[in-house]
Amino acid sequence: MTHNGSHDGNPGGNDNRGIARYLLRHGLRLVTAESCTAGLIASRIAEVPGCGDVLHCAIVAYSPSAKVQLLHVPPDTIRRHGLTSEAVSLAMALGAMQVTGADLAIANTGVADDGGDGDIPAGTQCFAWVFRRRGHGARHVPGNQAAIAAFTATRRFPGTRNAVREAAADWALARICHYHELAQRGQGAHAPRA
Repeated sequence: MTHNGSHDGNPGGNDNRGIARYLLRHGLRLVTAESCTAGLIASRIAEVPGCGDVLHCAIVAYSPSAKVQLLHVPPDTIRRHGLTSEAVSLAMALGAMQVTGADLAIANTGVADDGGDGDIPAGTQCFAWVFRRRGHGARHVPGNQAAIAAFTATRRFPGTRNAVREAAADWALARICHYHELAQRGQGAHAPRA
C-alpha cells in the first residue's frame, strides 16, 4: 500500500522528543531494520533522554546477504523486486518484528547516490511501517493478516548521499503518527513476503 500524498512530514524538522513521547504514550516499542539509512532512524530516537523505554533495537542490514540472514528476507523477493523496493522494505520490517517482538518495525532500503540499484534514480528510498495489533505475539506475525497493519511508501529525496540518508531517516519517523492512526482505525494491509 503506497502513500505519496501531500501530508509528507517535514524532513529535517522532526521533533524527535515528540515522536518518542508518542511512542511511549501508545506503548509502542520500536525496532528499525535499516539499509540505506544505516542506523540513522534509530539514532534519531536514541538522541532523546529516556529512549530506552521505546527503542527496542536497531538492525542495520546493508548487504543483500544480511537482509536474508538477519531479517529473513526471501531471496526470491530480492530477485523479483530488486533491493530498492517496497516489497523488500516490507519483508525487512516483518522479519525485524518477528525476531525482536517489537510493536512497531520501520524499515528502509534505497539508493542514496548514483552508485545504486540499476536504473533507479539517486535519492529513491523505500519504506515500511509495520504495527503489531494488540493481543498478537511475535510468532503470530508471518502470514497472519489480523496480527499486523502494514504500510509502505516510496519517496525520492534530493541532495548529496548523506543529505538523502538524513532526510529519509527524518521522514520515516515523521510518518509514524500518521500510519499508527490509520492502523488504529483498522487500516493497513498485510502483503505476502514472497
